[in-house]
Amino acid sequence: MSDHLNKRRAGILLHITSLPGAGQCGDLGEEAYNFIRFLHDAGISVWQTLPLGIPHGDGSPYQCMSAHAGNPALISIEWLENKGWLQRTGRAEVSYEGYGLVISNLVRKAFQGFKELATGTEQEDFVSFCSEKAYWLDEFALFYALHKKFGGRSWNHWPEYLKQREPKAIREARKRLSETIEIIKFEQYVFYNQWQELKLFAEQHDVLLFGDIPIFVSYDSADVWANRQAFKLDEEGEMQVVAGVPPDYFSATGQRWGNPHYDWDYLLSTNFRWWRERIKTQDELFDILRIDHFRGLESAWEIPASEDTAINGQWIAAPGHALLKAIKAEYPSLSLVAEDLGVITEEVEALRDDFSLPGMKILQFAFDGGADNPYLPHNCTQNSVVYTGTHDNDTTLGWFNALNDDEKHRVYEYLGFTQTQMPFTLIGTAFASVANLAIVPMQDVLCLGSKFRMNTPGTIEGNWRWRFEWDQLTEEHAGRLKHLVELFGRRCE
Repeated sequence: MSDHLNKRRAGILLHITSLPGAGQCGDLGEEAYNFIRFLHDAGISVWQTLPLGIPHGDGSPYQCMSAHAGNPALISIEWLENKGWLQRTGRAEVSYEGYGLVISNLVRKAFQGFKELATGTEQEDFVSFCSEKAYWLDEFALFYALHKKFGGRSWNHWPEYLKQREPKAIREARKRLSETIEIIKFEQYVFYNQWQELKLFAEQHDVLLFGDIPIFVSYDSADVWANRQAFKLDEEGEMQVVAGVPPDYFSATGQRWGNPHYDWDYLLSTNFRWWRERIKTQDELFDILRIDHFRGLESAWEIPASEDTAINGQWIAAPGHALLKAIKAEYPSLSLVAEDLGVITEEVEALRDDFSLPGMKILQFAFDGGADNPYLPHNCTQNSVVYTGTHDNDTTLGWFNALNDDEKHRVYEYLGFTQTQMPFTLIGTAFASVANLAIVPMQDVLCLGSKFRMNTPGTIEGNWRWRFEWDQLTEEHAGRLKHLVELFGRRCE
């Protein structure tokens, strides 16, 4: 167990896009700093976010164009203005879908200002950034430039010579698109600088940043286009099998994610270089990392690409032990958390426990079945992370209100018929547990109902857009949160 995870702590789950602000989504500007101040004042020492990558049209941060690149829509334009690289201008109201393009156009203008006005040290810093990140940045910048050129079409629908990465075509594309490529690299330079400044501020306020690594990557990504041999694709670059999960609590037909599966034999032959590079990037951004769908490192659900649902798939073994051993050898102090939800076997539990990784305990799942339910507080372990719910759950208030009277009675019977109202009843239960880390979605702190949930698994409309406003956070909410942190010994400075 890492130093970060061996103390009693409390955390809040809130994605960057959910921060308040004037733009169409939250960003890395002043409101992010205000949120860290709020966490510090409440004694909360962990801020968990969702993945920071560039999503596709549905907005899901779990289907991104790169395992490394940051989402330009999260860039603070005020930061660029304060640097003097961008003239202060009013920004037009645009749709959520078009917001990323507006930001990119402003960054493009800022790049011109950077070239004209940045100090010599700043210019050198940009060159150093491009050199240090070249292991992923070069291919990503070319991919993203081509993606824009071809109107957002997936790389398998590009001209054959680019789809198949013919060397001459790649060289010519780099030359022809050199200006766009340079701007894309600058965009990432800005993102990473803003993030590192925020991370330093969080450190100064005793707040750890907790990130999320989707186990799979999007098919339409720089990773798959540039590292095709690392994935199960045919000679034409098409997927024959796709990732997902079988029918479970969330969906009767399972979830067909559509991601490509890894060619583990190839990855093993390289001592998992692609994975180790991926971890390197995230380790620089975060203090703690969650591996989403951890069970896929032991075995993953393979679905024929021709199937419309996830029902007709099969479990295929993965060399998770060898992978985690390679990661641990290179990053011995890395703080990892295993998202061990869903269909979990003894083999998955053994893999988690062999590396002493904390698993997840979701209190909304605790009250089905009997006293042996693994999510009930009395079954939690110290080396685990307890949640009231996650970004995939309903809000706790929404979940509780949807229960029938018998189910509500069982919940309150277990909790001792407390007079505290939901969702703070469950927040208190999470904080009181023996688990070292207790995480609460911001919606629960604000006592919000179902219409404010972040994501509904199995659906593609209306997700990932929830944002909070400071006026939703009453003094009572903040006071109760701080009281529970101190009552259950979770203030960690």
